[in-house]
This record gives sequence, structure tokens and C-alpha cells, in this order.
Amino acid sequence: MQALLDAIAADPHGYGAQIVAVGADRDAIAGLERAERAGIPTFVCRVKDHGSREEWDAALAAATEAYAPDLVVSAGFMKIVGKEFLARFGGRVVNTHPALLPSFPGAHGVRDALAYGARVTGCTVHFVDDGVDTGPIIAQGVVEIRDEDDEAALHERIKEVERRLLVDVVGRLARNGYRIEGRKVQIGELG
Repeated sequence: MQALLDAIAADPHGYGAQIVAVGADRDAIAGLERAERAGIPTFVCRVKDHGSREEWDAALAAATEAYAPDLVVSAGFMKIVGKEFLARFGGRVVNTHPALLPSFPGAHGVRDALAYGARVTGCTVHFVDDGVDTGPIIAQGVVEIRDEDDEAALHERIKEVERRLLVDVVGRLARNGYRIEGRKVQIGELG
């Protein structure tokens, strides 16, 4: 999220997007603190504060909807959103994943790529659907796996590429518009 804040601050009108709120599923995380310092509204919606995962999903959807976002960027948000959230925001939720999808989906993409012996991996920016890391791919960035890489070192290099890619993608989506046709995302030239 810091990379998005920096891009917007560097060119508030040219970037094409603004952050209307930052939400989290737990208190005291860096993203909330950064948003508050930037004067951006924040909210927290904890799973444990709700009777079921479905109730949490509905509460998260309502809290998000209160800010009327055109896009929802789930950078660093590690919970899987449910049916109600996707019903309200489907086709507008952007996520990042530290692997070249469809390879190595799920929470351990970096570890899985190393264990498999892949020579390259990277990051994917995609729209969220009702699967885990299965939504339409918007963009990908490649990172070479070095012989000396461990999970932490590789993940750091992936995150550097991921931040740049996310900033680029969100700006292009906001400035140029997009449409999703099946599994393909078309940015701009929507005529």
C-alpha cells in the first residue's frame, strides 16, 4: 500500500486513482498506521467479532461499500472474501500473488516454487473471483530464482517487482478503464 500512497503523492492528478479508505482484518498493522498518517479513513473488520464467516463477509462488504470504491485493492489482505463481498464488488477486486499464476497458488507460492525447483517465478496481479488465486490475470512480473535463494530472499525480490507492478496496474485501470472478457482483461480502448 505504501507504494500506492507514494505514487499518488508524486502525481495526484496524473496517476488517476486515489485511496478513499484502508480496511484491515486486524488492528495495529502498518497499513492502517500509514493510511492514518496520510489522512485516509481506516476501518477494521475482524472475523472474531462476528458469529460466522458469512456474517464477517457481509460486514466487510458493508464497511467497504460505505466508501464507494471503484476498485478494491487487497494488497496484504490475507483473508479470502466470500460470496456477498464478491456479489457487491466482483470484477473490481484486485489482488497480488507472489508467483506466476496459475502456478503455485495459495499461501505458500514462494516456498512452493523453490521446492519444485522452478528457475523463474514472479508475481501476478489479478482480479479476485470465488476461487483461490484463480481470477483473471491483469499483469505478471518475472523474477529469476538464484541458486543461493532461500524463501525470505526470494520473497523480498518478488515483493519489489510486485509493488511496482501493482502501482502500474492500478494507475492504468483507473486512468484507462477496463473490461473482463472470460479470463482476459483488456485495459483501455473500450470503445
